[in-house]
Amino acid sequence: MQHRAFLLLALLTLLALTSAVAKKKDKLKKGSSGSECAEWAWGPCTPSSKDCGVGFREGTCGAQTQRIRCRVPCNWKKEFGADCKYKFESWGACDGGTGTKARQGTLKKARYNAQCQETILVMKACTPKTKAKAKAKKGKGKD
Repeated sequence: MQHRAFLLLALLTLLALTSAVAKKKDKLKKGSSGSECAEWAWGPCTPSSKDCGVGFREGTCGAQTQRIRCRVPCNWKKEFGADCKYKFESWGACDGGTGTKARQGTLKKARYNAQCQETILVMKACTPKTKAKAKAKKGKGKD
């Protein structure tokens, strides 16, 4: 009889502890994503050093502010920002007058409520066309 009472008491204690831990995890999970605030306004990712790499993004909601870690890719296009993702067409033909070629991008995704242009035009210099020279392969032992 005492054995049953002890096992029942141990089982109830175990259930109470697991329930308390689960509630604490849920509370932490809800609190870390912005507590009661529903509309967070996030600023751009600002690298800690130079113009790319690891940095921080600051967000505000009412009187609350938060800083989260973020990363700016080192090959990002500064004209339209790292938070604006575009789908690009193929490069156009080379304009002989300016020596550039262009392609258009359509907004695919705006991260962190970034203010992005719906379409953008990107230009780059044309590469000079050179004929590839066929290199003779050198075989071992044959001249």
